[in-house]
Amino acid sequence: MRMSKLLMPTLREVPAEAEIASHRLMLRAAMMRKVAAGIYSYLPLGYRVLQKIMQIVREEMDAAGGQEVLLPIVQPAELWHETGRWDDYGEEMFKLIDRHERQFCLGPTHEEITTALVRNEVRSYRQLPLMVYQIQNKYRDEIRPRFGVMRGREFIMKDLYSFDRDEEGLDNSYWTMFHAYERIFARCGLNTRPVEADSGAIGGDQTHEFMAIADAGEAEIVYCSSCDYAANVEKAECLTPPAESTGREEPLVEVATPDVRTIEDLEKFFSRPASEMMKTLIYRGGDQVVAAVLRGDHEVNEIKLARAIGCLEVELADDRTIEEVTGAPRGFAGPIGLKNCKIIADPAVMSIESGIAGGNAVDVHLRGVKPGRDFTPDEIIDIRKAQPGDPCPCGQGVLQGARGIEVGQVFKLGTKYSEPLGATFTDEDGVERPLIMGCYGIGVSRTMAAIIEQCHDDDGICWPITVAPYHVDIVPVSYRDEQQRAAAERIYDELNKAGVEAVIDDRDERPGVKFKDADLIGFPIRITIGPRGLADGQVEVRWRATGEEYLISLNEVVSHVQDRITRAIAQSKCVCTG
Repeated sequence: MRMSKLLMPTLREVPAEAEIASHRLMLRAAMMRKVAAGIYSYLPLGYRVLQKIMQIVREEMDAAGGQEVLLPIVQPAELWHETGRWDDYGEEMFKLIDRHERQFCLGPTHEEITTALVRNEVRSYRQLPLMVYQIQNKYRDEIRPRFGVMRGREFIMKDLYSFDRDEEGLDNSYWTMFHAYERIFARCGLNTRPVEADSGAIGGDQTHEFMAIADAGEAEIVYCSSCDYAANVEKAECLTPPAESTGREEPLVEVATPDVRTIEDLEKFFSRPASEMMKTLIYRGGDQVVAAVLRGDHEVNEIKLARAIGCLEVELADDRTIEEVTGAPRGFAGPIGLKNCKIIADPAVMSIESGIAGGNAVDVHLRGVKPGRDFTPDEIIDIRKAQPGDPCPCGQGVLQGARGIEVGQVFKLGTKYSEPLGATFTDEDGVERPLIMGCYGIGVSRTMAAIIEQCHDDDGICWPITVAPYHVDIVPVSYRDEQQRAAAERIYDELNKAGVEAVIDDRDERPGVKFKDADLIGFPIRITIGPRGLADGQVEVRWRATGEEYLISLNEVVSHVQDRITRAIAQSKCVCTG
């Protein structure tokens, strides 16, 4: 490709809307352009990267036994009503009505329609196991699209669905996909970590997220310093910290606490640590009202709380509900004397010997609160968010913290969709049984952004060789110079014949402009042809990721570059991620 013909309107200024590196660089390096909030057009360079990622995904899915299909984006509401998700999915679903007043949605995911396809075509155990996948756009009406394609309203996703006859078969499919994902992300040049996660609206009994470790990640993860345990903080188990006896045994007394509301205020007022405080938060989940009681230095995990009361999600109660339950305005809740409210206490609360809690009255707190004596929770369940420094569930190590970008997730669904949709098969004994399912997603466009988050510097993108839009950028310092032009064209022709993806910068631009664009776009290799090198029959080769530079003979540069690219790609396929 000739740079003079390539649609690559690079930007020198940083777009004001871009908050993170991948968003800034995808706009500046002419990878994409914004159409509307959370919706983007991909330009030639960006689309080539997406195609490279999709090809890696296809190769690994096919090798694992997947068969590619293409399913409709527009899905009938009837299927979603059968599984009960039409209303449960929430406002993120794009819903529409056709001219005949029939309801449809733009597919945010494809469990229903894939299951419906398979229930109509699979009859016997002889057709199992079966894995089908597609790579297609998905649509979710995010309340706040942000960070470019990290959280968009239209995005590209690979979703595969497995159908097995029993749990053993599902387990085999699950781990087959798990290891395929390890290979995919390694081949894309990503540093990822699989972590235990919550299945959310998708459902199922077991799931792992693949997190690309990056400061810009929206997800918080914790991992053990002594074992392989790693989990999203939404899922991470919390061991009850060992109780440290204070030897303090106090009677329950009311204390006037004017203008004292926060945990920090309480620490100063009582000269006691937050670990001796009890904070009570009033939540509503469906038609239930629940009080979550935690230690003052801990945070509630709303996903764990929702799971504890059997809801998809919970939200903090409104002022009216809080006053009905506590008898006081927001900010004074405590666990003693609550009305018409289920009390769920985190286990760490139960070891507080003499705590401080809200008094359910304005400017009043209680001192000397003892769980079990002064209040009895309806349930004692782990409802807190894990944090770095907590003991690992293994009992040996300490949890460390990191941020990650979720680029993939694998789920064991069981019969969550096959039973309501009537997707069954007949076994060897002629008995009709529900199909056992799993689903496995990769955010293709998000993977592209995650690669940039991990592979960039102050000058631009540093694409891994496997997903770069082109491998080599040939830059004559002056394309007008006959010798430089002839050498550049010779290298360009020979690389193309050798099957190496190359661009030639034949623009009438200053060398500095060409070099800046090369670094910004992130071509892995730059071959520079200048007058001094040519005088000795040499050209300069520079590797973008490492900054390595050296001179090499004009006659040897093509074979040298071709060999190194071939070895780099082969090495990426041999990476063992455990």
